[in-house]
Amino acid sequence: MRIPPRVLAAVLAGAALPALVACGGGDAREAAAPAPAEAAAPAPPDARGPALLGGAAERIDGRREDLARYRGRVVMVVNTASRCGNTPQYAALEALYRDRSDAGLVVLAFPSNDFGGQEPGANGEIARFCRLNYGVTFPVFARTPVTGARAHPLFARLAARSAPPDWNFSKYLVDRRGRLAARFDAYVRPDDPRVTAAVDALLAEPGGRPA
Repeated sequence: MRIPPRVLAAVLAGAALPALVACGGGDAREAAAPAPAEAAAPAPPDARGPALLGGAAERIDGRREDLARYRGRVVMVVNTASRCGNTPQYAALEALYRDRSDAGLVVLAFPSNDFGGQEPGANGEIARFCRLNYGVTFPVFARTPVTGARAHPLFARLAARSAPPDWNFSKYLVDRRGRLAARFDAYVRPDDPRVTAAVDALLAEPGGRPA
């Protein structure tokens, strides 16, 4: 039995964290970031639609991977950037992944240069940055657009069911059946109690299959 949407909605209720000052190209400046929005409550079950996870995606090392392999796990999809005020969220994402990967959580990072030009590097540079600065071990994919007509198909599907990313480090939670369960804006940290409670609630749900 699924946890009723009103239960997760109660977990996710509350104001998001304030916007951060971001920098790009090495020069500090105010980022033209949108005002943070509240974490979105889960969509009603009949609005979630079919499984989101499917189709090929390119990993940061150039390997092609079928996203369907992550069905049966709780998946956090995040668009990331290396030169943003939110970049330190990599550390919290890695901690969340290490703490709960054995229980069935996986974090999928999609670097993107869509917001403020804050991910200008090539894939090799991004991979080294993530590894050397934050010890990232969760899957990181090749740099890709996540908004607009050229958005990666996964993000196009996520946007159709909720909203597109609002800035670097927007977060989408997909349940074990491959359905969108919750969305958090860019300024809600991965270690925010609302996020961890939502993750734990989804991990506790029966169903799905081991990845």
